[in-house]
Amino acid sequence: MKALLSVFLRYRFLLADLTARDFKVKYRRSVLGILWSVLNPLFMMIVLSIVFTQLMRFDQSQLGVSFLIYYLSGFLIFNFFSEATNTSLMSILSNAPLIKKVYIPKYIFPLEKTLFACINMLFSLIALLIVYVWNYFTTGQILPLNNWTTIFLLPIPIIYMFVFSLGVSLLLSAVCVFFRDIMHLYGVLLTALMYLTPIIYPVELITNPKILMLLRCNPIYYYVKYFRDVVVFGNFPSLRLNLICIVCGVVSLLIGVLFLRKTQNKFVLYI
Repeated sequence: MKALLSVFLRYRFLLADLTARDFKVKYRRSVLGILWSVLNPLFMMIVLSIVFTQLMRFDQSQLGVSFLIYYLSGFLIFNFFSEATNTSLMSILSNAPLIKKVYIPKYIFPLEKTLFACINMLFSLIALLIVYVWNYFTTGQILPLNNWTTIFLLPIPIIYMFVFSLGVSLLLSAVCVFFRDIMHLYGVLLTALMYLTPIIYPVELITNPKILMLLRCNPIYYYVKYFRDVVVFGNFPSLRLNLICIVCGVVSLLIGVLFLRKTQNKFVLYI
């Protein structure tokens, strides 16, 4: 463990440089720059709000809060996972020239992508704050919370999701070296995960026991629930919910680390 920490500290500046590079590349020649991290979820929220509340006449009373807040709170967490894992897929392959020249711990690349996605998510929280302010001017409620003190628990679901996303990112980045088709298959899997996560709809709408079982086998469901409990509904997450999030994150991280360590010496033959 001490040796691993020593190696990480030695390469911490590379991690910072890679993260800074991603920021420059993503927002290069963009007039609004990092503001897109705020505007993107807001635009998505507006479009889906029109579709579900106006065109499809979705009953918002089943959500317990306004559709805008319910959707955005779920979208931010899921988008964090989606961006972290999707960008990590090619993180090792895209840095093949660098890996061939000098020794660099391979986990640095998916770790950097996950860190970058986390930073983007933190900026996107401004969008949620904007919706809260809008909610106040339209309904008179400052926050749709039963107990506003739960807002101080906000870092916990973000840390939980970071650990889980990092584990999946490590695994995917290693698998992609040997099995390139995962780049195409993963997009389909993400779409399925999105619909199996209650981002737009409440869980109570699901009456089919088989679909409900699939939904509850989806780890992201629990991270979304935790996030909504602390920032939307003002509920203190139960011990069971905390344990599920911790176990899913630790198992994901262990699988990712072990698979990467076992296969990393063969990377040079495939990249």
